[in-house]
Amino acid sequence: MSDSTRSRPVAGAALLRGQVTNAITAAAWDEIAESGYARMSMEAVARRAGVGKAAIYRRWESKQAMIEQIVADLAWNAVPIPDTGTLRGDVGHYVADATEARGDQRMTRIVADLCAEATRNSRLARAFYATLRQPRRDAGAAMLRRAVERAELPADLDTDLALDCLVGLAHARPQTLTAAGDLADPYPQQRLVDVILTTLAACRAEPEP
Repeated sequence: MSDSTRSRPVAGAALLRGQVTNAITAAAWDEIAESGYARMSMEAVARRAGVGKAAIYRRWESKQAMIEQIVADLAWNAVPIPDTGTLRGDVGHYVADATEARGDQRMTRIVADLCAEATRNSRLARAFYATLRQPRRDAGAAMLRRAVERAELPADLDTDLALDCLVGLAHARPQTLTAAGDLADPYPQQRLVDVILTTLAACRAEPEP
């Protein structure tokens, strides 16, 4: 194969296939947002995407497989790891990133629906753990390790407990419903940062008997 052959642009058919995949993915998210995973059908996704069911089954063997891959490919799975030089600064950025992600109310509804489904579906639960839960905990663990090294947190920190508190308060805290029917965070970010810092300092390992 010549260099000129290798450098040819992607053929039109390949571009079209990518456009069809994107259309199916967008349609699947719309269906989950409106109907929920349990009631979503491949027929409904195909209609919304403007394709035949065969186009979907050429890509995924089932609804389960389709959603697992879509979840795994989400661009917003990557959680930034702040490194400001102080624990307060890092926690502030971590909370701000979480708040921004939670501001996408459509995606928040989708994630809530899929999380509920995951309690009944072990395969989906594993996909969620790998692509949603674990990146958040990895980012938090990096923050906590640096804070321990700077003596901002106790050397005997119970890391798992601290991560549960950090991720839970930043990402999984309840939202309130406004008069306009929108979801909103009930606490100012700075107050939440203060609470998280106090909580993390208390997350010490239990002494061995």
